[in-house]
Amino acid sequence: MRTHLAPIETDAVIIGAGPVGLFQIFELGLLEIKAHVIDSLGYPGGQCIELYPDKPIYDIPAVAVCTGRELTNNLLEQIKPFGATFHYGQEVTVVERQIDGRFFVETSRGTRFLTKTIFIAAGVGAFQPRTLRVEGLDTYDDSQVFYRVRNPADFAGKNLVIVGGGDSALDWALEFVKDGPHKAESVILVHRRDGFKAAPASVARMHELCDAMEMQFMVGQVSGYEDKEGVLTQLKVTGADGVTRLVALDALLVFFGLSPKLGPIADWGLDIERKQLAVDTEKFSTNEPGIFAVGDINTYPGKKKLILSGFHECALAAYGAMPIIFPEKRVFLQYTTTSPKLHKVLGVETPEFD
Repeated sequence: MRTHLAPIETDAVIIGAGPVGLFQIFELGLLEIKAHVIDSLGYPGGQCIELYPDKPIYDIPAVAVCTGRELTNNLLEQIKPFGATFHYGQEVTVVERQIDGRFFVETSRGTRFLTKTIFIAAGVGAFQPRTLRVEGLDTYDDSQVFYRVRNPADFAGKNLVIVGGGDSALDWALEFVKDGPHKAESVILVHRRDGFKAAPASVARMHELCDAMEMQFMVGQVSGYEDKEGVLTQLKVTGADGVTRLVALDALLVFFGLSPKLGPIADWGLDIERKQLAVDTEKFSTNEPGIFAVGDINTYPGKKKLILSGFHECALAAYGAMPIIFPEKRVFLQYTTTSPKLHKVLGVETPEFD
């Protein structure tokens, strides 16, 4: 719904509330820059929450291991002093340079901003799961057909069919087979061929469980379904032998990967290379002064798609934005360990050293 309220005036708008977008809030906050954050999802965390909320991450500096959910929660705790405003469930549809040098930004919900800078931290872009194309099956989306697992406990004790041949399909199949609070009544893994794009150890473990008759694996493709009084009861799986078999189920989990799309970003006049935004490595600016890109959305020589690389980019982007936001202000590098000014910004006491 389009709003008729005046645009929100701000120094910075961050597009994307994944880990890198959240850390951008922190780096801007240290420089006393407040931000508004826009994300197409209804909650923070981005791909960490969408794809691997409960899987371990081992390459966050000084954190031996954490899950995607824990990383998100820790970042949210870290940025509390900076009072960022979040706008969830909306996508940026308009970005236009104004005469005064600021940007007019509007979202799919009609929320409007006038901002001095924009930080694009949109990961791979607005991503949607690749769907299983069987006519009429979308009737059961989010009731019996699922493309992501938000709460594993919802599937405990159920007869599950899992479709896919990547890490997500294998990981969740193994998760629902093992003893524990999420254990399913039965698990059948369906993949169009006997080869997998998953960790070899996971594939080997899956075959072990099949040999032990603790789960099943079928080579084939879902070609249809049967229902009873509006409830999905059976899938039709056509094998490589041309035979179609009926498989009973309570829920279908589909993991065909994500289809990343830049969406409206592609129309903002920014330099794009292979669906990524080209940036410099001094301040991670795009070709449009005042628009920065950090995290997986950007590309430059030597780019590595790592969360820790995105964190580094956030720091330099924040400093790169200072001449635009506070052109008269001299900026000195300060350390959170020793700077009374940063301690005040963070709301902590300055420690005394001997």
